[in-house]
Amino acid sequence: MAQYLIFFNQQWVGDHSEEWFQGRGPLARAVVQRMQEAGVVVFAGGLVEEVEEAFSADTTSGELIMSPGRYSESDEYLGGMTIIEVEDDAAAAMWAGEIAEACGWPQEVRRFKP
Repeated sequence: MAQYLIFFNQQWVGDHSEEWFQGRGPLARAVVQRMQEAGVVVFAGGLVEEVEEAFSADTTSGELIMSPGRYSESDEYLGGMTIIEVEDDAAAAMWAGEIAEACGWPQEVRRFKP
């Protein structure tokens, strides 16, 4: 069994009405429920969209520096993620496809190193 990260950047979501998002919530929760029932989900969740609430920890200077805000400015930032444990790439792709269909935006899949 291998663990996979299925994630999306907030910018991939696109502009949609509040009603559109409200319609997606039950679909996404249903996929997570199916993953839980299948015993493959390790974690699933969205992140707070207000990136100014983030903070960072950096030791590259030789000492620990805690800073408010994101570590680096970027056009994209993580919006949410799911960690699953499945047999192979095909199973990970199947679940990623279900998440993409439920959410209505792309998902990227990456396997964790052993």
